[in-house]
Amino acid sequence: MSDNVVSINENNLIDQCISILKQDGVLAVPTDTIYGLAGLVNNEKAIRKIYEIKGRSFTKPLAISVGYIDDLFIWSKPTLTKDQLSTGDLLPAIRIPNCQFMIELAQRLQEPIALTSANISNEPSSICIDEFKELWSQIDLIIDGGLLSSNDRRGSTIIDLSEKGYFHIQRQGIDCERIIKYFKRILSIKRKKYRFVM
Repeated sequence: MSDNVVSINENNLIDQCISILKQDGVLAVPTDTIYGLAGLVNNEKAIRKIYEIKGRSFTKPLAISVGYIDDLFIWSKPTLTKDQLSTGDLLPAIRIPNCQFMIELAQRLQEPIALTSANISNEPSSICIDEFKELWSQIDLIIDGGLLSSNDRRGSTIIDLSEKGYFHIQRQGIDCERIIKYFKRILSIKRKKYRFVM
């Protein structure tokens, strides 16, 4: 096992992760869906490193992971106009992973975490750390949470809620049908069926 791999049960792990993130670091983390690469949203060096590790196009945005529901409202507000933005999606993908480690990390940091799948761009997502072993040397710390229980490589379902009263499934992922039922029954909002150009 590599020196930069630790168990999710390691003592003082959150403190260690915060220290690494605040020093331009990138983590590999377990979530409720797949393993991800994480860095601070407002840290240009860490964000660039994530893109380089994945071989990802800079026109493809990263998701944002937060620790509190109220954070969704803070970080989902646009600060640029459509004219100021060039290519790519105009809306941020924001989530609170159903993973105690990620929730605690985001809450303790008190700032958003950039999060994307721990794999080479366009390759299958990882549900255990051995599946992205070729990336280990480029990652500051890998948190081993074992084989993820979802055993599903699709990742999160992404929903566009930008139009009042409607929702649009931008990417079908884990629990998509359950989410659609929730929005229709509980929130009484309508599904808009159209495709985004990606």
